[in-house]
Amino acid sequence: MIIAVDGPTASGKGTIAKALAAHFGLPHLDTGLLYRAVGRQVVLNGGDPDEAADALAACTFSEDLLADPMLRSEETGGLASRVSVHPGVRAALLERQRAFAAQQGGAVLDGRDIGTVIAPDATIKLFVTASVDARAQRRYLEMCKRGDPVTRDAIAADLAARDARDRTRAQSPLVPAPDAVLFDTSELDRDAAIAAAIALVEKRIGQS
Repeated sequence: MIIAVDGPTASGKGTIAKALAAHFGLPHLDTGLLYRAVGRQVVLNGGDPDEAADALAACTFSEDLLADPMLRSEETGGLASRVSVHPGVRAALLERQRAFAAQQGGAVLDGRDIGTVIAPDATIKLFVTASVDARAQRRYLEMCKRGDPVTRDAIAADLAARDARDRTRAQSPLVPAPDAVLFDTSELDRDAAIAAAIALVEKRIGQS
């Protein structure tokens, strides 16, 4: 069974994907982390994330980089969105993601083009979304707990900019797969969102 979980930043897709993986006993891949690693590597290389050649060169990042806590920062998240617009970067990471999805027994992958590009034949596809206001509030609270100096308005503006880049890029834009289940988490807390997602998947399995 392959479960594809797509959606914009801070929609809850990562939390939901991890919970689904644990519930159904499947391996999980946060594909966005790969793009964050590329963005981070560009900086470490002294390159420009908006330059295709610099971004492509950063795709050879070391596996050790995936454990770098800087990958979870807002700064790196913005870099990931910028490098992901380059077709060469997406092509370089494509087979890595598809191989993970195709492993025996299945897998759960979350990202922005899992159901449309990486695993179009996934058993279940969820497109997790939430309003910009709800997502900005969640991210603001997360960052305040970490002691990061941010404002809610700045986060909202950054999320809106990322959404625009992700939805309008020429290759693999952020759009729901035609057969994806749309799941709005704007009014749900973490536990409620996880419970509802598990119920959605179990219902879809029962119908298949």
